[in-house]
Amino acid sequence: MSKRPWGLTASERTRIWERWQQGDHMRDIANLLGRADHTVARELDRTGGILPASRKRSARSLSLAEREEISRGLSAGLSFRAIARKLGREPSSISREVRRNGGIHAYRALRADTQAWARARRPKPCLLATHLRLRDQVAAWLEQQWSPEQISAALVTAYPGDESMRVSHETIYRTLYVQARGALKRELVAHLRTQRPRRRPPGARGKHGGSITGELSISERPAEAADRAVPGHWEGDLLCGSKQSQIATLVERHSRYVMLIKVEDKNSINVAAVLAEHIKRLPDELRRSLTWDRGIEMASHARFTLETDVQVYFCDPYSPWQRGSNENTNGLLRQYFPKGTDLSVHSQVYLDEIADRLNRRPRKTLGWATPADVLQATVARTS
Repeated sequence: MSKRPWGLTASERTRIWERWQQGDHMRDIANLLGRADHTVARELDRTGGILPASRKRSARSLSLAEREEISRGLSAGLSFRAIARKLGREPSSISREVRRNGGIHAYRALRADTQAWARARRPKPCLLATHLRLRDQVAAWLEQQWSPEQISAALVTAYPGDESMRVSHETIYRTLYVQARGALKRELVAHLRTQRPRRRPPGARGKHGGSITGELSISERPAEAADRAVPGHWEGDLLCGSKQSQIATLVERHSRYVMLIKVEDKNSINVAAVLAEHIKRLPDELRRSLTWDRGIEMASHARFTLETDVQVYFCDPYSPWQRGSNENTNGLLRQYFPKGTDLSVHSQVYLDEIADRLNRRPRKTLGWATPADVLQATVARTS
């Protein structure tokens, strides 16, 4: 679908925020709307990924219909008092309205309504912008890598008798990500654990923390996979680079044999398909299980298992050590694929060359044998 160059419509903005609140990825939202990624990112970044507060017209304010009645009354030569009586308003309200918007001869209802809506935008001062002592304490704890939730709880303990030293963790997040509030420096985001450029909606965390349905926990993985006694049990993850590029990395637990696979994006269907294509090339004795992180890119694990007969097991949240071989290998791969570089420029042929280089490198954990030699010897014994 072609990407349209012009600005977002009101309905598109509404759709973006609806999908973002539901936990959809920014790229998926852009594809849904037929927009470029940066167009959606620009809309989200206006408020740091936090849903802008909806505005409502005060019941005391004049409506557009009332302003149109004022305009018609002025054209008919009615007095302010007569117009006010017709609308059930005070004459002084009509007088101020007309004087504020150009006078009797220049008054236009639509222009007056638009200007009134703009003048009414008076955001409430941010708590951390007006309470300097509280702001300084929050900033100091953020610099110590405390989470906003920890800070909110610690304030109660540190200042038990001072109700003014209270702030919710959501307010801290909003102050960090909505820089128009002008209280906390944006640089403090770097001290947060995730360091995300924009705030994920609280209700969407499950979706991005691993809303993977029908998954099997690593605790259900066969014992033979845990003790590395039998070949064919793999660990996998995505090695990420700039421009949303990535490489799938697979490590066989018994031999530490490495496979590198070029993937175009993180779409779970595409990732499952390309992984299945490579796994199916292996002999049956090397196709037993796959242990993966809780990344949403493996949401289509059932499709992968159906094609390969390889069961996928998922690590516990925030437990990369449960894929220790894969994590160690990803560290070695940074020698060839440094952080911050575009990984999409590398062909599958080049990835195979790097994998072969690692597989022929002696490993201390294998008694200085190479992964390629260990895997070949093991397959020869079991075939």
